[in-house]
Amino acid sequence: SYHAGLVARYQMEQLAGIPCHTEIASEYRYRRPVVPENTLFVVVSQSGETADTLAALKHAQQAGYTTTLAICNVAESSIVRESDLVLMTRAGPEIGVASTKAFTTQLVALQLLVLELARINGIDEADYAGFVADLNHLPELLNQALDLDAEFDALSAAFIEKNHALFLGRGSHYPIAMEGALKLKEISYIHAEAYAAGELKHGPLALVDAEMPVFAVAPNNILLEKLISNIEEVSARGGELYVIADQQVVSSFQQRHGHIIGLDTGGPLLAPVVMTIPLQLLAYHVALQRGTNVDQPRNLAKSVTVE
Repeated sequence: SYHAGLVARYQMEQLAGIPCHTEIASEYRYRRPVVPENTLFVVVSQSGETADTLAALKHAQQAGYTTTLAICNVAESSIVRESDLVLMTRAGPEIGVASTKAFTTQLVALQLLVLELARINGIDEADYAGFVADLNHLPELLNQALDLDAEFDALSAAFIEKNHALFLGRGSHYPIAMEGALKLKEISYIHAEAYAAGELKHGPLALVDAEMPVFAVAPNNILLEKLISNIEEVSARGGELYVIADQQVVSSFQQRHGHIIGLDTGGPLLAPVVMTIPLQLLAYHVALQRGTNVDQPRNLAKSVTVE
């Protein structure tokens, strides 16, 4: 949910022109926030019962926010009952501990919120209509992304003996890289972490060698050339690269950049949602190869109901 909120922050500021902050609930509940006038508090949760998130909501209700909005998947949950406004994700029951469809529906719900606020703030009508049309096209793009299943099944065989992985992204796709790393560590038990690609030289580049698989998320946006430069740094140090790229920019990458997987991401609004699917497929197939429990990873619970 935090990663979905981070994506929404980029889109809220860019499309709606509204300042936006994204907080981890377990940290936020112990702060004394300074709340600007006319501020909406949005709480995002799959189960609606996570203890820290519920406590953060109650904390916010005493902090002077204009109102509270819950984005949630469970209609009868505590967070839904406690919030002033509710936007249900309606993903259906999320069986696995490591949420997948709950995450993508949270992204879309937050995009709907962003677009409505953008409309109220005077976004160009043609741009608004284009974004709505894009969202209507999303199911087709997700099905195309799922068609990569066999490709990731084949790739996953290389990860049976791996113990570490690095994920890179820039802009709104840095949180998507974070989500990819989280999924891999949750269900395959491979240590994985994500970095904003521009931060490579500030530490993580020291970890890169032939035994370190590096995944880069490469949408078709203004940061592409900078991302390619970051990828060159990894390639020059012998890192095993896997680039998940928008189909329109696949030609920007060369054979020395490693494994290039292209897909149609549908533009800037949809790309974070579509790019999520290959990373979920990667984690799923690596977990199967390693023989771990995909639905019930060790030491984890579906809903964290205690601090």
